[in-house]
Amino acid sequence: MAGKKIKTLSELGEFELIRKLTDDIILRHPGSRKGIGDDSAVIDHNGFLTLVTTDLLLEGIHFDLTYVPLKHLGYKSVIVNLSDIYAMNGIPLQITVSIGISSKLSLGAIEEFYKGIKLACNQYDIDLIGGDTSASLNGLTISVTALGTAQSQQIVYRKGAKTGDLICVTGDLGGAYMGLLLLERENRFFKADHGYKPQLDGYQYILERQLKPEARKDLGRTLMGNQVKPTAMIDISDGLSSELMHICEASGTGSRIFADRIPIHPETKKLAGHLLISPVVAALNGGEDYEILFTISPEDYSRVQAMEGITVIGIMTEKTEGHLMELADKSTIIMEAQGWNANQRWAGL
Repeated sequence: MAGKKIKTLSELGEFELIRKLTDDIILRHPGSRKGIGDDSAVIDHNGFLTLVTTDLLLEGIHFDLTYVPLKHLGYKSVIVNLSDIYAMNGIPLQITVSIGISSKLSLGAIEEFYKGIKLACNQYDIDLIGGDTSASLNGLTISVTALGTAQSQQIVYRKGAKTGDLICVTGDLGGAYMGLLLLERENRFFKADHGYKPQLDGYQYILERQLKPEARKDLGRTLMGNQVKPTAMIDISDGLSSELMHICEASGTGSRIFADRIPIHPETKKLAGHLLISPVVAALNGGEDYEILFTISPEDYSRVQAMEGITVIGIMTEKTEGHLMELADKSTIIMEAQGWNANQRWAGL
């Protein structure tokens, strides 16, 4: 009898790959309060909580230096880590940066990259405390680790949502993905004709969403100031659908969101129309927006509704109801998480 076929990495997908690699990991120390499975690890040093998160960025997978400025890349490399700390309702404090440098990069190029890192540190009041450098045979490799802190009573995990909780998002979604599609389209045209002038006018917002995103450092203070503590939180790096399913899986719930309530910027809608792409699909699956998805108790609805830049887009349901999106005509479709794909650079970081 033929042996069972072994799945390739692309067939496994992100969720199953992570489960296979980490299901048997045991936390041996009582101070390791939270390990793999949330936006940041949580370490308890006698009541003082430290948050730790790491992201790896690879040239050719997560970024393309033919159209990504190195200063922007340095800035973004920091932001993607800070976002994970904010998504735990924590405060980032320090980062370490390790890079593998290919021979094609000059000293000036690396200095430009570090200008972006330093700018992010200045903007977010972060200390760069260490790291490592090495030669690389396969392009630029970037690994940033962020450390932060949170009070025990304020920290928020993915697992706290309950049936009936309201689903909220900050900002708008889908813009980073549409910005990437625009850059890649114009890059293809330029490669075919080096006299071609990229057509980027009118899309400054979505280009910045892709090249120089910002982390939502304001959210924790805003929620605390209005006496609201989310029941679950996660940052939107892999697209709304994937992140919502992370919360549902951790919390043991289903979900229902309303397509017409998903906040989408006019530039996102404009380019999506030109490219014949649904802007809602871009919001669900595009990733790299680095907004925050969170759930709240229904009792907090009036407080959150009054907060600028926060939109209530749905409700948590019983697990047996699955994951549904209600369309404008009141019909529903089943949501599926697209998740990470190694063949797509736009997949969430």
